[in-house]
Amino acid sequence: MPKFASTLKALIGKKEKLSEMARTTMNEHCSAVILNKLLRKLGDPEKFLIPCEFSGMDEFLALADLGASINLMPPSVWEGLSLPELTPTCMTLELADHSVSKP
Repeated sequence: MPKFASTLKALIGKKEKLSEMARTTMNEHCSAVILNKLLRKLGDPEKFLIPCEFSGMDEFLALADLGASINLMPPSVWEGLSLPELTPTCMTLELADHSVSKP
């Protein structure tokens, strides 16, 4: 029997009043939600860079492969959605069948 079944039966049978059940003490987690004191989420960094250094070379930042997946759509679909203008970019795509495409 689910845990809430006995509670519902008690309410229906008027053994306990709903107002009494609605009162509960707040712990620190509840009060943080109510008082809006939760930490703000940080924005998406969009890219993950790792500082790299090799002997004889200047230090540089390397883009980490996080294994992210993307969805592609034809330009006609993009234009039909009235989205912002596209900007050209160079990338290498590894497709689901592990073939590589450099559009």
